[in-house]
Amino acid sequence: MPINEEMALHLLTCYDTIYMVLGESAPTFTNDAFVVRTFEMGRAFGDLTLELRDTLNVSQRESFPVLESVLRRAARHDDSGALTLYAMAMVVGPRLLVSLLDARNALVDDETLGDCLRHGSQRILAEVIATGECAKHQSPIDDAAWQALALDLARTLDDAGNAESLGLSH
Repeated sequence: MPINEEMALHLLTCYDTIYMVLGESAPTFTNDAFVVRTFEMGRAFGDLTLELRDTLNVSQRESFPVLESVLRRAARHDDSGALTLYAMAMVVGPRLLVSLLDARNALVDDETLGDCLRHGSQRILAEVIATGECAKHQSPIDDAAWQALALDLARTLDDAGNAESLGLSH
């Protein structure tokens, strides 16, 4: 499989995993601002998923297991939605941005895919910023167990070989 397609299919799996978990989790949250933000972010990842599927002309639907595990654990352990949004803005989002940069840097002669990857980076950055704007209007979380779990979400990705990026499937 050519490197462009391999990278793009992996990114599609990341997008699709995020889209699926955010869409399922948002209606279960109790903080209205976080419900709306999670739905909006989920929709953005749905748009990115469809754009990349169209660009690649594929209809696959796969999950990236460690990413799915991190997001589902965040949703399961904090019904307000704060931990899921933290995971997306501080743990997953930055790693996904590095993965997109790596993919763009390794891209070989595919302007359409390059545009799609650039758009993905811009959209994800906008979602991280919007999440920060949403969070700044909420009460700070001063709960040692919550903070320990937040750190463990990052450690889970680190231990799976995704310390700096979501890389290619591990």
